[in-house]
Amino acid sequence: MNGANEPALNDTTLPAALADQPLARVDRDGVRYTLLGTAHVSKESVAAVETALASGAFDVIAVELDPARHRALTDPNALAKLDLVQAIKSGKAGLLAANLALAAYQRRLSEQLGVEPGAELKAAAVGATARGLPMVLIDRDIGLTFKRAWGRLGFWKRSMLGAGLFTSLIVDEKVEDDAIEKLKQGDVLEASFAEFAGQSPELFEAVIAERDRYMVAKLREAGAAHPGKHVLAVVGAGHLAGLAAALETGSIEPATQIAELEALPKDEGMPWFTIILVGLLLGGFAWGWHQGGIETGGMVLLQWAAITAAGGALGCLAAGGHPLSILAAALASPITPLHPALGSGTISALVEAWVRKPDYADFLALRDDTRTLRGWWKNRVARTLLNFFLTSVGTALAVWAAGAGMIAKLL
Repeated sequence: MNGANEPALNDTTLPAALADQPLARVDRDGVRYTLLGTAHVSKESVAAVETALASGAFDVIAVELDPARHRALTDPNALAKLDLVQAIKSGKAGLLAANLALAAYQRRLSEQLGVEPGAELKAAAVGATARGLPMVLIDRDIGLTFKRAWGRLGFWKRSMLGAGLFTSLIVDEKVEDDAIEKLKQGDVLEASFAEFAGQSPELFEAVIAERDRYMVAKLREAGAAHPGKHVLAVVGAGHLAGLAAALETGSIEPATQIAELEALPKDEGMPWFTIILVGLLLGGFAWGWHQGGIETGGMVLLQWAAITAAGGALGCLAAGGHPLSILAAALASPITPLHPALGSGTISALVEAWVRKPDYADFLALRDDTRTLRGWWKNRVARTLLNFFLTSVGTALAVWAAGAGMIAKLL
């Protein structure tokens, strides 16, 4: 096996132009794997991929993409085909907002560097198809990666990540030089998460280490489907060493490994926060009853309802929500914090999408509209997602305020 930074100079099947590229070679189970490490923001990496494809040395092309990212790179109208209402109903509004945040971050990189992040991955996928070569997408679904990363974080780290994602939605600042250097050496998702939430072992495990193991399993599956062939894997340079080592020594069956890494975190039942919140409300009502009967107990509950309703409604108002969406937020906010499967942002966003249903033009204009702060409130798709996020934030802040008031009374 060649080291991650040692070019395969002794391989006459590779073009000389790849001699200075980060390469690793693994021969396993009768299949030869050549891993080409790329920078996701490098024109040189695009040229290297195109040279490798043109050489005719490879039988199968594996690309560090999942189906969603592949569609986003190769189909400019992918977003226009999205069923927004169904996405919200299925609990994917947060994922959509996170994807838009990453897209906004990558757009800033593209404008600064003059190259689209992931252009070399697009070149590999498009080039393989054009040449009639089998093309395999080996990365894990980005939604699964988000969910597994989210499930590993505690409340405060989730808050930091959410705040970072929202900031990236509406801020159009220059990307710092150190973040660009990480992209040249590593992985676009790693650099994006690092900017939003800071480095943490939990994020590294879900965003980098797990994906390394997943991509190795997918590579071995591809090799088993094409015995005796030469597989070219185009991956971020930051994955090169880990993939090469795992590909050479990994012993877990690919299907088992993939199933394990696609599993969502187990539902641990009712969250402790909800249990405490319900206990607090019941305690507040009992305190009010003890102090002044049902009328005082009712006032405690009324205070809770008024504060949380106001928080949700103000959040929806800040998102430019329709009056019916604001009403839905106000009605839902006192109830949804007590039920872990419900969300005031989801309910309000569904009403917003129903009343102001986005049309095809909104989806087509989404990428351009989200370039500016004003565009987020102008575009009906983006505004619906803002409705989801700001209504949720408004309700959460109001829950803390109402809870603090009730604790003060109980004490």
